[in-house]
Amino acid sequence: MARSPGGGAESAAHGAGAAHHTHGPARDAEWDVVVVGAGAAGLNAALVLARARRRVAVIDGGAPRNAPADRMHGFLSRDGMPPAALLEVGRTELAAYGAELINGRATEITPDLGVRLAGGPELRARRVLVATGLRDELPDLPGLRERWGRDLLHCPYCHGYEVRDRPLGVLGSHPGSVHQALLLRQWSDDVVLFPHRLDPSDEERERLAARGVRIAEGTVKRLVVDDDRLRGVELAEGHVVPRAAVFVFPRMVPHDTLLTALGCARNEDGWVRTDTSGRTSVPGVWAAGNVADPRAQVVTAAGMGAAAAFALNLDLVEEDVERAVAERRATVGAHR
Repeated sequence: MARSPGGGAESAAHGAGAAHHTHGPARDAEWDVVVVGAGAAGLNAALVLARARRRVAVIDGGAPRNAPADRMHGFLSRDGMPPAALLEVGRTELAAYGAELINGRATEITPDLGVRLAGGPELRARRVLVATGLRDELPDLPGLRERWGRDLLHCPYCHGYEVRDRPLGVLGSHPGSVHQALLLRQWSDDVVLFPHRLDPSDEERERLAARGVRIAEGTVKRLVVDDDRLRGVELAEGHVVPRAAVFVFPRMVPHDTLLTALGCARNEDGWVRTDTSGRTSVPGVWAAGNVADPRAQVVTAAGMGAAAAFALNLDLVEEDVERAVAERRATVGAHR
């Protein structure tokens, strides 16, 4: 699945060399870029930066959003690959370029771009990229969390093909659930919307009926599971509607505390504001992947990481040039 349930996703030396995983930061003084988050966005950014001969450290918190998923889809050349395998390949590729992968959790970014780790010292950086992803909050119903990423799904583009032509359900957990049901009709002619606590408008009901989506009125009580397989959706009055898979629109909550605590501005929708390269309103700080865009799939997040890396390196080049010019002027002036 391209955006999987659960998205969000490195001894530093210039040039080639064997990188290694550590449980604490290296002893060196300053990193060009510290990347917080080792998902697709963070790892791809680190790869581009390391190939640009930047000193890069990647903080890996070890809790990827798509951990519950068996496969990801919609990623050219990686379709059907387990998400964990993609991350492992990414780490292996980084090993050729000397990026440092640090197992730990970042707790704070200081105004002078120090990255503090839980139970550890502070990493000093010239620039910081936050790629910490998001978490999916599910409705509080029995059986949902246990089936998440299996037969309780989210993105039709990520999962629809695998459950094509089967009886599908959509749990009304979000205003976008009606659109989700209309979209899923593309993969199956047997789609049922369970409004649950939603109240679709007359226009929405007309659109659903025209699309061939049925509505099962009533409050959902639980998912019915037997022999480790989803069998249906039970309503409060006791009726069970047989379903092979159920889609739900989770509440997506960005892991953006590091950014907001630093004072990064937000958009009207509450998400941290970035430009097209991922630059935030705080100088020296970028964001990429699901922490900045809830719609980003794995392939999209990887692209966002690459775009941020290009911008980060150019920003550092400008600083390097300005520093070199100042040093040259000081040297020339001293010899006059």
